Amino acid sequence: MPKSSERCQEIREEARSKILHDSTLYFAKNGFAGTKISDLAKHIGIGQGTLYVYFKSKEELFNEIYTLTNNSEDIKNLKILVHLPISAKKKIYKLSKSIMTNLMQDETYAAKVALNTQMMFEKKGFASEETTYQSELYQVTEKMIIQGQKEGSVVNGMPMKLADYFWGVVYLYALKKLFTTKYELISEEDLARILLKDEA
Repeated sequence: MPKSSERCQEIREEARSKILHDSTLYFAKNGFAGTKISDLAKHIGIGQGTLYVYFKSKEELFNEIYTLTNNSEDIKNLKILVHLPISAKKKIYKLSKSIMTNLMQDETYAAKVALNTQMMFEKKGFASEETTYQSELYQVTEKMIIQGQKEGSVVNGMPMKLADYFWGVVYLYALKKLFTTKYELISEEDLARILLKDEA
């Protein structure tokens, strides 16, 4: 019995979702420049021609993954967090807890962090003179840092450089999640202390 058009559409959507999920992990581990479509297709378990049915090029696939990564719930939640009427210290603790929980439980989250960082190095025009990085993760974190510096709870220093340092540590642990089987995560308190002043 032939499949219904609805079922065929479901199969196409499932295949596309699998390609996006598996490609996210693959790009995170290998970078854009280090990824060949033939190797990626083999990793996913599909033919190279099948991959081109869904995406015309490696660039198109990577751009879609990057767009999805930057429109993810994590970014939306971070934007909500930065606007909550609570102290920056509480925001930083909440952010640190969320990051460490996600890193512990979700390889895809680690891949998103790794990809976001790689984009800063690989994408043309991503770095600018006005700001070290144009990543929303960094910009939203910078806002928290500025708030915390005004409140006196966050260490002194250039806010964007502090955001860079904070996310650099997260990136390191994202790579450990992706590449190693045995490693110890730092605690959410340790992560928050990167930005927060020692309490007397």
